[in-house]
Amino acid sequence: MKQFQSQVSDADLRILRIYRTVVECGGFSAAEVELNISRAAISIAISDLETRLGFRLCQRGRSGFALTNEGSQVYDFTLQLLSSIEDFRTNINALHQHLKGELNIGITDNLVTLPHTRITQALGGLKDKGPHVAINIRMIPPTDVERGVLDGRLHVGIVPDLKILNGLDYHHLYEEESKLYCSNTHPLFTLSDDALSKAKLKEYDAVLPAYAQTPDIKAQHQPLTPSATATDREGIAFLILTGRYIGFLPDHVAEHWIRDGRMRAILPNDCHYITQFSAITRKGARANLILETFLAELEKTQ
Repeated sequence: MKQFQSQVSDADLRILRIYRTVVECGGFSAAEVELNISRAAISIAISDLETRLGFRLCQRGRSGFALTNEGSQVYDFTLQLLSSIEDFRTNINALHQHLKGELNIGITDNLVTLPHTRITQALGGLKDKGPHVAINIRMIPPTDVERGVLDGRLHVGIVPDLKILNGLDYHHLYEEESKLYCSNTHPLFTLSDDALSKAKLKEYDAVLPAYAQTPDIKAQHQPLTPSATATDREGIAFLILTGRYIGFLPDHVAEHWIRDGRMRAILPNDCHYITQFSAITRKGARANLILETFLAELEKTQ
């Protein structure tokens, strides 16, 4: 007799559920309504199962439907298997309902204004599943977030993909676009883009980021005249709003100042770049149900 040596796949489970319904309905015709699939599809599924198992499960034809001895035993085994799966699901759901402990998360500054609020939604979903979970957020620079995840002080971090570290796993979250901005009190505010060029931008003081940047982003800053630096995007915004500096900001950060007429983008077709953001976790970290739940909630927000 053929041995069943392969792993049970999702497709196998689907066919076993069809088989259970056929047995409980007493035949293919009655199972059509219950399963909402055609009799031909049911016949193919049962034939596939018989081929997979290596023996005949039932007699079907003009004489009616009847289980073979093997088919009767497979039905009993099927009930046991499907019951175990349901028990597993119930037990896992029970664990989620009793999540207790902490989630320590480090986040790079100024992400809360992103239109696609994946982090916010995931934190809300975690709180729904674990009302007693304590969520501790630290707003710190990307390098501190990476260090915190690597040494275990943080369970998860949200950082720009400026460099990939071997000890971390990356879960892609966002693409953030940044443009070059000036304030409404800056001389460039009233000039049209047609009257501007990258060469002319060098005549004006610029604020540059004091944190790590990719080569592509550094290339966008190259034509500017650095006269100030800032360790985060909020600091860059402070200096742009003085009217004495131009500088790059993410569009979602600058949006409300644009809406109020206090900022404008300069040469947006030429002076712009994209930053990728990811959630990071430590490779090989000990299993943590709270962290796994948070990551699962992040996946749901895609």
